[in-house]
Amino acid sequence: MTHKIIGPSLPNIPWQDKPANCSEAIWRYEHNPIIPRDAIPRSNSIFNSAVVPFENEFRGVFRCDDKRREMWLHSGKSKDGLTWEIEHEPIKFIAPNEELSNFEYGYDPRVTKIDDLYYVTWCNGYHGPTIGIATTTDFKTYTQLENAFLPYNRNGVMFPRKINGNYAMLSRPSDTGHTKFGDIFYSESPDLVYWGKHRHVMAPRGWWQSTKIGAGPVPIETTAGWLVFYHGVLSSCNGFVYHYGAALLDLEQPWKVLARTEPYLMSPQKLYECVGDVPNVVFPCAALADSATGKIAIYYGCADTVTGVAFCEVNEMIEFILNNSKL
Repeated sequence: MTHKIIGPSLPNIPWQDKPANCSEAIWRYEHNPIIPRDAIPRSNSIFNSAVVPFENEFRGVFRCDDKRREMWLHSGKSKDGLTWEIEHEPIKFIAPNEELSNFEYGYDPRVTKIDDLYYVTWCNGYHGPTIGIATTTDFKTYTQLENAFLPYNRNGVMFPRKINGNYAMLSRPSDTGHTKFGDIFYSESPDLVYWGKHRHVMAPRGWWQSTKIGAGPVPIETTAGWLVFYHGVLSSCNGFVYHYGAALLDLEQPWKVLARTEPYLMSPQKLYECVGDVPNVVFPCAALADSATGKIAIYYGCADTVTGVAFCEVNEMIEFILNNSKL
């Protein structure tokens, strides 16, 4: 069976062919990391960031922890999706009221395009972590909307089209700290202000995803369902270890899981994934997809310090999920 991406083509998608000796469904870019921790003067680390196509180039919103270790969001641009210029100053959101304009912190952004607007979601500090939302048309001016949920919540990821006539989002309710729990939930909104129709999607399960899980890049629409990459956490004797896997969700009822990988797709194995401010982390946050060729490029944070990219092909990836799934 041939599985296809539903959506626009992306002829300039960053890409590197699968190495001849690779037997995995996903492979790393040989020149990782593509963004070092000190790409701008103020940064201590740059990771867990979002990338989208934009006017035959690429734009992104990047998590840049500064040298005070404050967490900020910065704009970035690239001609090829691999070499990035990141703005030295953080994004200054235009907020509708003073209550929202008190920016405590922001991290782990995602970006999705719906119609003519780009929607940025991120973990926003508002008396604890919650899901911030903003819109932009040019990645220069950002207008902040109402927060989606009450604290505490993380990993807010919007779908790239409306479902049942509503905006749709995956998230992970949480609490103030890095707790040993975390399920993925689905929510809908008619207006990006009021969110409801909450549905449970997935819970942690054994081994590499036994402690908590969270949605990664914006879901990719395919003929087999929504392709969702997600991170899973294992509690080892030396702390958390972050891996990532993938699942297929029903196109019109995305809280229904059709298939889900038992083995991980990627674990921290390279030096830049194992050594950094937070060791042993691979954390996917963005994906580019080309419907014409089935190519997918996945951007991921490495050891909470730098940014890497990996590649896969949609048909092979979906076959891997289906052949290695247990619900």
